[in-house]
Amino acid sequence: MLKNSSVNFTLLWILLQVLVEVNCQMMPFKPSVVWCHTATLIDNKLYILGGLDLSNKPVKEFFYLDISVPFDTQQLLWQDLTNINMVPAHFDATSVKGGANNDTLFLYGGATTLVQPMALVYTFDSQNISWSIPKIAGINTIARKSRLSGIINRDGKIYLYSGRTAKDIANEMLILDTINLNLGKGSLINAPTRRSHYGATLLPDNRIIYIGGMSETTISDVALPLSEVYIYDTISDSWSKEVTSGKIPSDRGGFSSILDLDGQRIIIFGGYIINTNYLDTTLYVLDLNNYNWYVPKFSGKIPSPRAYHEANVIGKYMVISFGIGYNKLVESDILLLDISNNEEYVWTTSFNPSVPKSSPPPSSTSPSLPPSNNSSDNSKMAGAIVGSLLSGIFLSVGGFFLYKWNKKRQSQNNNNNYNNHGQEEKAIPTESSKNENITNHEVVSAIVNNDNYYGQEVVTTPTNNDGFKFFKFLNKK
Repeated sequence: MLKNSSVNFTLLWILLQVLVEVNCQMMPFKPSVVWCHTATLIDNKLYILGGLDLSNKPVKEFFYLDISVPFDTQQLLWQDLTNINMVPAHFDATSVKGGANNDTLFLYGGATTLVQPMALVYTFDSQNISWSIPKIAGINTIARKSRLSGIINRDGKIYLYSGRTAKDIANEMLILDTINLNLGKGSLINAPTRRSHYGATLLPDNRIIYIGGMSETTISDVALPLSEVYIYDTISDSWSKEVTSGKIPSDRGGFSSILDLDGQRIIIFGGYIINTNYLDTTLYVLDLNNYNWYVPKFSGKIPSPRAYHEANVIGKYMVISFGIGYNKLVESDILLLDISNNEEYVWTTSFNPSVPKSSPPPSSTSPSLPPSNNSSDNSKMAGAIVGSLLSGIFLSVGGFFLYKWNKKRQSQNNNNNYNNHGQEEKAIPTESSKNENITNHEVVSAIVNNDNYYGQEVVTTPTNNDGFKFFKFLNKK
């Protein structure tokens, strides 16, 4: 009887573990990140990494949104990959898609409050689902930077202008070759003033346009004007400046900027206006033909203002992720702006994927890998869930029949005992049977940089109406 109870207990325990596993797989993942994260589009996945939560604590979260299928922003199905993430909790890094086959996530820089050192560069192989720290040749005395925007051109080189180090605002243009894994520097002749949290966008002719940002060179941060923009030519390694006109947006940093679908306009959204602690909801467009700013016509429900968010062009949408200024309990972490009609943009909550246009990989002599199957991860996940469910069903059915069999056997034993009542049964004692009840049963039983901002003081400035605190790291004397 005791043996049967142990078997039943074991089976029930296994069944419980299976049900817990299935429940964990079926429970939707809820990100805690709010701002200062990175967002990288690779194939049909929008990868989100790092950032700060509501309490301004760095997070290690790594997850993605499948954009190969339609979705509603109120019902986002995030896929959590945090368990494979080797990057320490951090914020204010920058990331791009690059590599020989244009399918690798490159993470550069960032800040952390941990004692644990961070590498200067991390890479995520989207095909093998694995992280690594690459060996970078060239300059090896570079301090890790944060609060910058890395832009990769069509030759597979990331351009990393200015940004914040542990001690100061950097005055440099770093160039990281994602194919040959080499780090160098670009020209600073006619370059803009040092800055952070600026907007940067790659133009169709391999030039990069830099807009606004923060100076961070004085005791209090100063937002930089958008009345002038700076353009860096990645081919000739040269800088130029253009003066803008029209309805010029107020000085700001922490906004997002993207190139529209026809490559003729820059669209910016949100941002932080330092002097007034104000977050802007207005959309602005910069016409690249005459560098004229204007406010576009748009429809749909205007979202709450956001700053320190990210924006990606996916299909016909400007996809805005996270940021500060909105209530996570009420509004979605994702905003969608349909930019397919230049005459009128539309705020919407519905995403419909378009026919994918595969971008050619950066020029390289490296052999190509076979094309990836974008649905493989979903198939594996679905298979795991179905397999777990079937296992749970089989265990339940098996446990039920085992229970009925044991109950029937016990009933038969009881009947036999009843029929033999009154009869005396004598057994010949043996040595083993004598000792059976007195037996004693015993149970045998890469480039690593240490500028981590550790030990720095967090200084808060006045909060906005939503209660969010803006802060910066200051060195302790």
